[in-house]
Amino acid sequence: MTSPAIRQAAFASLALAFAAPAVQAQVQAPVLHSVLVTATRSPQAARDIVSDTLSISAEEIGRSGAGSITELLQRQRGIEVTRNGGPGTSSSVFLRGSNGNQVIVLVDGVRIASASSGAAAWNAIPLGAVDHIEVVYGPLSTLYGADAIGGVVQVFTKKGQGGMALDASLLAGSYGTRAGTAGIAGSAAAFSYALHAGKERSDGFSATLPGSTSYNADKDGYDRKHANGQLAWQFAPGQEVGAMFLHSGQESDYDSGAKVRAWSTQKLDTVGIYSRNRLNDIWQMTTHAAQSRDKSGSFAATASQIDTKQSLYSWQNDFALGQDSLQLLAEHRQEEVASNTAALVHERSTTSWAASYNMKRGAHLLAAAVRNDDSSQYGSKSTGSLGYGYRITPGLRLNAGYGTSFRAPTFNELYYPGYGLPDNRPEQGRNGEIGIQFDQGGTALGAVVYRNKLTDLLVNTKPCPAPGFPSGCAYNVSKATLEGISLSARQHLGSAFTISASADLQHPQDDGTGKLLVRRANRHGNVALDYTAGSLSAGAEWQVSGYRFDDAANRSRLGGYGLFNLYAAWECAPSWTATLRWNNVGNKHYELARNYGTAGSTAYAGLRYSYK
Repeated sequence: MTSPAIRQAAFASLALAFAAPAVQAQVQAPVLHSVLVTATRSPQAARDIVSDTLSISAEEIGRSGAGSITELLQRQRGIEVTRNGGPGTSSSVFLRGSNGNQVIVLVDGVRIASASSGAAAWNAIPLGAVDHIEVVYGPLSTLYGADAIGGVVQVFTKKGQGGMALDASLLAGSYGTRAGTAGIAGSAAAFSYALHAGKERSDGFSATLPGSTSYNADKDGYDRKHANGQLAWQFAPGQEVGAMFLHSGQESDYDSGAKVRAWSTQKLDTVGIYSRNRLNDIWQMTTHAAQSRDKSGSFAATASQIDTKQSLYSWQNDFALGQDSLQLLAEHRQEEVASNTAALVHERSTTSWAASYNMKRGAHLLAAAVRNDDSSQYGSKSTGSLGYGYRITPGLRLNAGYGTSFRAPTFNELYYPGYGLPDNRPEQGRNGEIGIQFDQGGTALGAVVYRNKLTDLLVNTKPCPAPGFPSGCAYNVSKATLEGISLSARQHLGSAFTISASADLQHPQDDGTGKLLVRRANRHGNVALDYTAGSLSAGAEWQVSGYRFDDAANRSRLGGYGLFNLYAAWECAPSWTATLRWNNVGNKHYELARNYGTAGSTAYAGLRYSYK
């Protein structure tokens, strides 16, 4: 799809989104009351946030029957995923056409990403530990620093509130998949607590397809154990201290030729402590210290081990100024890599200062932020953002925004033998967008048009400008444009049915070659119909994607696909819910990456217990 075609579709869609709800806008009060944290680093009503956001609630996760966090995200607007085989293999998540290492991933406010690759270990995040998820689209470097070019995904684990609650679940299904979780959460007096643990195992299927040089006909399964917890103590009104942790350990098989047994290990650990203190009526101070570790190993004909550690310290001050808010932030982050590849053993530190201001004046919303990140490796980078929202009616709002961002070069791009160059610079982004959203009664509509210009892109350049790199090197040579329109709609049909849909028309392009960026489609979308009546809920969904290319030259084409899924949940007794999910009903063959397998028609049955 060409840029003019996207712009024509954008204008038409914005006009339709503007006109359709206007007739209803005087009828009922808006229904949007959810509170989000990620878009401003502090709790804010969703209706007061200018950024383009998405929230996936615990109820939606439970109804979805999704088997992994990437499977859940793949059904959301503006998101594409790629995976090198089954659920236990490495995965990437693309937001609005951006690369996987151009998206920040947080777990309870703690960054998780390998400093060597820049990508988060999505395959190691257990969905059973997740309470809800927030997604913020577009540049957020002014709030979170390096790597927030495409957006931020924050995973919130389960925490305690109210009386004691118990939960447990069992799941079994195709490819010998079985999983179980158990947890307890609650609060007593000034304490709140939560502790959950689980285990998953699957026999899997061959990660590669015949024709691949790595093909092995054996099954490539995985075995994962995880645990997470939170503890908080409110020792005085407005004064709270707490801690949280997440551990996930996984061993999974992959293919490295017919005669070699190959497997990988992945360990993800996060731990954090915080103190949240209300100093007076307008000033709240939050001090946070955290650490995340990503340990990955691969074992075949040779062995490779890369362990990365991030230590993070932040001091955040939030001031309530009438309806407005001011936030002042200081942060320090230390990245370290240990590996049996000696050249990768390095470290760097980044010290950051930021300020943001959110204003409300009648129908007007304004958000402005600035930040400076000073790195011991790549120097000083400054970013800024400005957003504006106008409530045309109580349920109808127009948004516009502009922001700059950057991505720090990974340790692989700097130091990996035969590939990295220590002088590589950060990638830079400049994003502008305009959108309109309507949420009132049983109707929700949204359209966002965006254009993100990227410069100094780090790509594998061959021949390399530097001598001694016969296979090419990582080098700042490319420019890219990520532009498109993201559409969403939801409509309640009576008291039992809800239909929802999203469509993304995009053109993520390498400006130097005019080619599509690898593994990203011009078009993708989702349609779902949900039914709820009494103790029964059921639904059907259709996931579609256009063709993509597996190489930068756009010669290796991955065909488009459509997947039809069915799911149901039945509260068969008080506190007990039975679930059933049938994925890829038509047994569609498709590829998310060239010569890597994907699941055929699969079915899963589960039983959940929840006592409150």
